[in-house]
Amino acid sequence: MSDAKTVVRRIFDEVVNQGRTDVLPDLFAEDFIDHGPMGDMKGRDTFAQLVQQWRSAVPDVHCEVENLFVDGENVAWLVRTTGTHTGDGLGFPATGKSFETLSANSGLFRDGKAAEHWSEQGMFSMLMQIGVIPAPAQA
Repeated sequence: MSDAKTVVRRIFDEVVNQGRTDVLPDLFAEDFIDHGPMGDMKGRDTFAQLVQQWRSAVPDVHCEVENLFVDGENVAWLVRTTGTHTGDGLGFPATGKSFETLSANSGLFRDGKAAEHWSEQGMFSMLMQIGVIPAPAQA
């Protein structure tokens, strides 16, 4: 059984940053659920598709895990994400713009694997930075 800190770091280093979806069975429970800004995504295969979409739209995506805490099966961490939106994989045309986001994440681990994940994933900030949605008016 892996410890949760190692699993979280491997998820971002190997799966997201490198696109190595072949390691998903080692890191995720078969019935994994991601509760994110696009709704609930169930299963490792669905997560693999999400990673492929992200990497298609942002080939230079890089995530850095910060402030990682474990309390039993509950895990919390921050993710600093940088990249350049050069592909169409997110459902809208490439903008060529770079972004940097910071998102709060929490997860539930079971038998040394990620079982559930909650995060807004910095989507609102990223969409503003790449010009897909307008920034709020300044007061």
